[in-house]
Amino acid sequence: MKEYNKANIPLSKTLRKNMTPWERKLWYDFLRNYPVRFQRQKAIGNYIADFYCAKAKLIVELDGGGHYTEQQTEKDKRRTEELEEMKLTVLRICNLDIDRNFSAVCEHIDLAVKTLSLSQLR
Repeated sequence: MKEYNKANIPLSKTLRKNMTPWERKLWYDFLRNYPVRFQRQKAIGNYIADFYCAKAKLIVELDGGGHYTEQQTEKDKRRTEELEEMKLTVLRICNLDIDRNFSAVCEHIDLAVKTLSLSQLR
């Protein structure tokens, strides 16, 4: 189990109850019934990951328009680097991809889980 900031738990519970439309779609139409367990709004370190698969050590982050400002892009880069230092892989997916090419997003996540899960066995 990854260490986490306990102060983030109330916020993660609130975020679970108030998912964005894209998070809701990915969760209910794919990840919730995926054969390998995913958790949503998972506290990890000082962050809250949108979706986390412990078996593959994979974080899936959905990025809306606010993530593409210069300031937010820099924050996301630092966040990804810190999570990668914890031996995690971060997949960043644009909300538009959820809207426009949902099946490809699901295939991308599936391939990442399978590849990372196999590498954990080695």
